[in-house]
Amino acid sequence: MTLGLVCVMGDFAAHAANQQVVLNGAGATFPYPLYSKWFAEFEKTNPETIFNYQSIGSGGGVRQLLDETIDFGASDAPMKDDQLKGAKRPILHFPTVLGAVVVTYNLGAQNNELRLSGAQVADIFLGKIRKWDDPVLLKQNPWLSAFQGRDILVVHRSDGSGTTAVFSDYLAKVSPEWKTKVGQGSALRWPMGIGGKGNEGVASFVKSLPGSIAYTELVFSKQLKLSVAALESLSGEYVAPSIESVSRAAEVMAGQIPEDFRVSLTAVKGAGVYPISSFTYFLVYKQMAKPKRDGLIALLRWMYRDGQKIAAKMDYAPISEALVGRILKQADLVEGVQVSP
Repeated sequence: MTLGLVCVMGDFAAHAANQQVVLNGAGATFPYPLYSKWFAEFEKTNPETIFNYQSIGSGGGVRQLLDETIDFGASDAPMKDDQLKGAKRPILHFPTVLGAVVVTYNLGAQNNELRLSGAQVADIFLGKIRKWDDPVLLKQNPWLSAFQGRDILVVHRSDGSGTTAVFSDYLAKVSPEWKTKVGQGSALRWPMGIGGKGNEGVASFVKSLPGSIAYTELVFSKQLKLSVAALESLSGEYVAPSIESVSRAAEVMAGQIPEDFRVSLTAVKGAGVYPISSFTYFLVYKQMAKPKRDGLIALLRWMYRDGQKIAAKMDYAPISEALVGRILKQADLVEGVQVSP
């Protein structure tokens, strides 16, 4: 190979590298397995765009987005009005998939299904129900009598978390005592229990601690083969978390999803509805540097066209076609702006 050809190829490679657009994101741990897959698949056919995503929790993602140290954020709970008002640029919410916050537990090889009401879940995390054979739990779970005197070990998130925001939103709706004593939010003053970082950390605690109970996203409980409870819905039936029961929550609420897509899907009344369902969101600046805007919008369009098929295979509930149409219209609102060199 001649020196001239080597120089030309070197110049071409350098030019190609300079043309690459890198988008940095951070936030929710729940969709991290799916987002990692999406980014890898998208980059196969779009090598000019690279995505770096840090799974640090929804609270961290929102904080970095407001500080403008990332190009996009991710959260399992929508941002609050005061957060949006404090942002330097308008921020749009893009629901990417749906998920379930599950109550997961470790009672060894016991395969019986645990049935819990919302009030019972709240009382466990409030520290009012402390034993697995508490008479309140035995009424719908007589098999728990085998765990006479066994303490319930509560595990919760230690970091700012959209999963916590969704879980506490549910508890505040079904337990007046929880609403007044603890409240709803991404970071709480927990009455009791030990904290784990991220959905991964919480699920790992439950896996290793007999007698423990926690809340985490369905995907993580499935990965570690953890038991999950069936929860009493507002329709009076016990519903296990699944793609179908989570999708039902969105179907029931379809006519009430606002234009900005910020909506709670917890404690929704309807047959077959799992009561702690939620969207998870991409948080996107309405004005972005044009190359990054174009790369992110290309990803979003791919996500809603091809990515949803991958989501279902990975135990995430896909967005309905009717809602996808609305979301893609919002994508046109993201403006590409020129930046000074």
